[in-house]
Amino acid sequence: MRRPIGYASLASAVAAAVAAAVVTATTPLADLELPTPGVTSPDAVAATLLLAAAVVLAANGAYFVVYGFAVRRATKRRAHDLRNVLRLAFGALALAGVLGVVTDRWVGLLVSLGVVGFAVTFALQQPLLSLVGWFYLMLKRPYAVGDRVQMGDAAGDATEVDFFVTTLWEINGPLVSTNQPSGRVVTVPNSQVLSSEVVNFGGDAFPYVWNELAIQVAYETDLAFARERMIAVADDYLGEEMATAVDGYRDRLSETAVELEVSDGPTVNVVQRESWVELRLRYLVGHRRATRTRNDLYDRIVAEFNDAPDRVGFPVGRNR
Repeated sequence: MRRPIGYASLASAVAAAVAAAVVTATTPLADLELPTPGVTSPDAVAATLLLAAAVVLAANGAYFVVYGFAVRRATKRRAHDLRNVLRLAFGALALAGVLGVVTDRWVGLLVSLGVVGFAVTFALQQPLLSLVGWFYLMLKRPYAVGDRVQMGDAAGDATEVDFFVTTLWEINGPLVSTNQPSGRVVTVPNSQVLSSEVVNFGGDAFPYVWNELAIQVAYETDLAFARERMIAVADDYLGEEMATAVDGYRDRLSETAVELEVSDGPTVNVVQRESWVELRLRYLVGHRRATRTRNDLYDRIVAEFNDAPDRVGFPVGRNR
């Protein structure tokens, strides 16, 4: 659909350019050689407008054609980025072309744009800083459309990354918790990527995070048994997916200078509290399924513990 629109725009641009040439060719020679100061003939105005329209249509048509070819095998994320880059490039070309046609003074136009740009820099510092942030996003790729990110106090799934703002489908926030969508849409200026931390939950390249589930048990508990049952439940639930994710995590880690020990499967860490013991199950899980996985694991582990009341006890009373 995009390329047919582009071809139609290019054809219209050619028609407008031909019409401008015809109007110029039929303009009386006297009007061309002896123009009256401060007066522009209707034919000259018509030719200028037709040329300006031809420039706009040509830029629009080229955008649709190039975009149509570029996104044929691109992912949704790549298509989104290409759309913004091409819009900026062809929009700038169209603006410069129209101003050049209207003023008919290319050198003066460039000088004027330089002076105006210098003045605008002071008047629009924040929007321009956000535009610089967008260029940084395109070059360094700290996150992209579809990633779950946290920027300052806002967290959510990036649905749009425009020239000036990033739109997030909010998670957490004041309405909900545990990484659940709230239904609200949050816009964050792109300048924030240059002035504050940005947390990416993984993206498409590696959509997994390490997560923990804490369960409190009494000091009388057989800790070796409890830990073994927790690991067995997690292994059974997570299956081979975690093993594959661990391999991917190690591959990513090998590309850095960081050296860490990475367990092959779930592990359990023991934390002593004043009146109970806290068993923390650590595992690797897809970040969008973290809450559901934690709930399922909790239900299964508690059921396992309840089946062995002589070996696992829970803290009771006010001390818990």
